[in-house]
Amino acid sequence: MNNAMHRQVLVLACAQALFQIVPVMVVTIGGLAAVQIAPSPRWATLPIATMFLGTVIAMFPASMWMARAGRRAGFLVGATLGVLGGLLAAFGVMQHSLVILSGGTCLLGGYAAFAQFYRFAASEVADDAFRPRAISLVLAGGIVAAIVAPLLAKIGGPLLEPSYSGSFLIIGAVSLLAVGALLALRMPTPPTPSSEPSTVLRSWPAMVSQPAYLVALFGGATGFGVMILAMTATPIAMTHHAHDLGAAASVIQVHVLAMFLPAFFTGALIERFGVLQIMLAGVLLFVAHVLTTLTGTGFVSFAGALIFLGVGWNFLYIGGTALLTSTYSVAETARAQAINDMFIFVIGLACSFGAGVLLELLGWTRLNLLLMPWLALVAASLVWLGVREDGFVRLRTARAAS
Repeated sequence: MNNAMHRQVLVLACAQALFQIVPVMVVTIGGLAAVQIAPSPRWATLPIATMFLGTVIAMFPASMWMARAGRRAGFLVGATLGVLGGLLAAFGVMQHSLVILSGGTCLLGGYAAFAQFYRFAASEVADDAFRPRAISLVLAGGIVAAIVAPLLAKIGGPLLEPSYSGSFLIIGAVSLLAVGALLALRMPTPPTPSSEPSTVLRSWPAMVSQPAYLVALFGGATGFGVMILAMTATPIAMTHHAHDLGAAASVIQVHVLAMFLPAFFTGALIERFGVLQIMLAGVLLFVAHVLTTLTGTGFVSFAGALIFLGVGWNFLYIGGTALLTSTYSVAETARAQAINDMFIFVIGLACSFGAGVLLELLGWTRLNLLLMPWLALVAASLVWLGVREDGFVRLRTARAAS
């Protein structure tokens, strides 16, 4: 049983690694590709924003359909969208059409909508003791993306004319590899709602209004939104300050490594210190990101800020996921997860749309300073839940799985 469980977690980690290459590449070169064909610099982040729009549109239908058809079928459909999206985006660049390019990245967003449930699938194939580490290990698959994606972006940029069309063809090829990996996935038969003692299917307002659900949602949305806003703006901000594509790709690379390397031990930290404490540490790391942006616009300042941003995202996102799993029953799984992730990606969509405009109006440093009130609110919500939960009790993984 343990071998089979570990094998399926490995399959999901491989699928996560291949998937994560896609958004990292889009964030790295999407804005640069759009600058070539956009009527105004304000539209430079449109392909990145439409990627998140595609995720928002597909998130709820993807979750509800997988509840009937199964995780494996849904994940295969998602990876196929990645193949089609990469091909369409490459065609858009070749045709100098921002609309077609953005349509392709919108399909890539549909791929992301399905892939966001890899971490929940990991919780479903793992037993109670292994669950938080399974979530962390699957997310750790992104380490491969951190190393490979910026390299592929740099290779693909000048590979074909016009520039960056080759990068999107590479995205299509990577998505095809993900289809192959997911063919090996074998999900366990989910327990039926009737097998749960005293199962009551709550309305979605009743489910979402739970304090722990709200804090998990707010924490996850903050982690994702802040990360997307800064990460989307970074390559463009760096080019404004005389850095080339290679430097921007290197900063994104160290950022993504910082996002996923801690996943090897985040689950253990949650077990030891408690999920609320780790989420609060994530907020403090985001504050460190903001403060580092005040040190200048050199390569080291950009890289240092993005390292803090990556680790902060990891703590908030994994912590939020672990906390969320304590708030719903098996019967409520699809709705609870879909509502959470759809809201998170709506925030990500708004941040990606706003990144280009805010960067043009405010500049890199002031854009990041705007994050401080938001971070103060999420810190206050974590402290409030901690006090409510009897003085910052350790919401351990065993409880999160219950």
